[in-house]
Amino acid sequence: MSLAFLSLCQREEGRQCLRALLRWEEFDDVGDLRHSIELDSVYSSLVFAVEKGLSWPAVVEAGKLAEELLNETKGLPVSQAICVLRDKLVACEPKLSPFKPCVLYEYFYHTLIRHYQLYQFVLCRERDVDQTSAHLEICVPPQPLPLTAGVNAEVWHYQQQLAALSAAEVQKRTNMLLLRETLHLEREHMLQRAYHDLKSRAEILDRQILETLVKEVIGTQIQALREILQTEIQTTFEILDLRLQKRALILNPPVPYPPPPLLEERAKKSTKAQLQKKRK
Repeated sequence: MSLAFLSLCQREEGRQCLRALLRWEEFDDVGDLRHSIELDSVYSSLVFAVEKGLSWPAVVEAGKLAEELLNETKGLPVSQAICVLRDKLVACEPKLSPFKPCVLYEYFYHTLIRHYQLYQFVLCRERDVDQTSAHLEICVPPQPLPLTAGVNAEVWHYQQQLAALSAAEVQKRTNMLLLRETLHLEREHMLQRAYHDLKSRAEILDRQILETLVKEVIGTQIQALREILQTEIQTTFEILDLRLQKRALILNPPVPYPPPPLLEERAKKSTKAQLQKKRK
């Protein structure tokens, strides 16, 4: 990275290149205003020297002069600051030849000296910083598919409807199997409990108790079968409704884009192709 490259950059990019050349650590322009002003001053002096056509060694001297003036005039009255500026221009005059030092004097006078009190206020006084920082996590959108994998919006909506109907049918069947399994386990539990009751009453078992137990078992079986049948009938109707909706969608697909040619156009193209083959 060089001054030639820096002079070709935009302002913000050029400032960051200059900071890297000066080997300064990264800083916040708002939170660290002093470093920001110093960097601006050196960068502006370099750009001015390049625009005036100075040699590259003279451009470097202009940048060094800007940095030294900011550091060595802190706390000095404006009269002494002007003397410091004059002495430094006299000292570096041989390096600026054939460029006239008065042009640099005018530049620093209209930038640093004219706003000298403002520079002193910022560079010599501590700031009361009241700054709140917040870390915001940004979720970028997913990587889009290639254009070749894209479909028309109506076709995509059509595909989503078909997929939703298929998924709903699978879910209905799954729910019916789960319910059947649940009722089967309840029935087994009821039979096991009836068996234990029968075993505990084996010594005092009579005809009436046995009939009661048999009725309970048969009633449990009938109730479980009734619930299974009702659920299967209801689920079957719901699945049939989903299939009818899916069939209606399949019979009415969206028009593809671009639309296919009409039959007349196809016939004309076919005739032209046959005539061309015969001519060959």
